[in-house]
Amino acid sequence: METAAWIVAGVLAALYLTAGTLKTTQPLEKLAGSMPWTTSLTTNQVRLLGTAELLGALGLVLPKLLDVVDDRAGIEGTLTGLAATGLALIQLGAVVLHLRRGEASVLPMNVVLLLAAAFVAAARFGWL
Repeated sequence: METAAWIVAGVLAALYLTAGTLKTTQPLEKLAGSMPWTTSLTTNQVRLLGTAELLGALGLVLPKLLDVVDDRAGIEGTLTGLAATGLALIQLGAVVLHLRRGEASVLPMNVVLLLAAAFVAAARFGWL
């Protein structure tokens, strides 16, 4: 299970590092081409979302890589679990946003990312 959690966390970290970097560095006009939903949000909201994704991506791998032991309630991996939970919540918000905008075609990707983040959270919290 540990290997699977590392693989999923690594893939998620790479995806969120890329997405977060784009959202924090690119003008909204440029993002609107590949991410039309950004037109529904303010620049600050998109930047905040990108920052949260960057922090979440770092939180998925750095605590375990750097051997930062955070064992609240006796569970090692709490920091990574919290980062994965945060990313799952971001995807839950994305599902709501896309449903409101009538963009059902992108929902499968959001659901896959939500489930992957939930898997990492469950593994790091010791539930699996």
